[in-house]
Amino acid sequence: MMLRYTPIPSADVTALQQGKPDAYGMIPERHISDGQGMPCRHCLANIDAGAPYLILAYRPFPALQPYAETGPIFLHAEECKAYEEAAKPPILTTSKDYILRGYSNEHRIIYGTGAATAVEDIERYAAELLNRNDVAYVHVRSARNNCYQCRIEAA
Repeated sequence: MMLRYTPIPSADVTALQQGKPDAYGMIPERHISDGQGMPCRHCLANIDAGAPYLILAYRPFPALQPYAETGPIFLHAEECKAYEEAAKPPILTTSKDYILRGYSNEHRIIYGTGAATAVEDIERYAAELLNRNDVAYVHVRSARNNCYQCRIEAA
């Protein structure tokens, strides 16, 4: 199965970079990266040392509902190109494992799908989940802090 790693939509990123409030109604915080573990959820690469970045609350769901988790993420403070490659993005190579979890077309967690998954098993487990009739997409989250990383869909 071919997979597509989907970043945060460019329109959302541009609005946040221009000062639009985040999921909690707050203006994103602006900082300078030390180059250590600041993964941008738009280009899906780490933010280089010395580059400005934003910290903000993000909800990767279309509407509020009980399963619509919201949490902190990083974005480049300046324009960056959305990730469009077929390969596993750079931000998914900086830890030994990540949480993968399947969601329905109604954006609800499919119970029993969440698993801490070794980096080398991400493609296999995502494909396994996406082969199920009840799984529409997969979220990748930090296994240490539960922060949203990206979405995986069937290509």
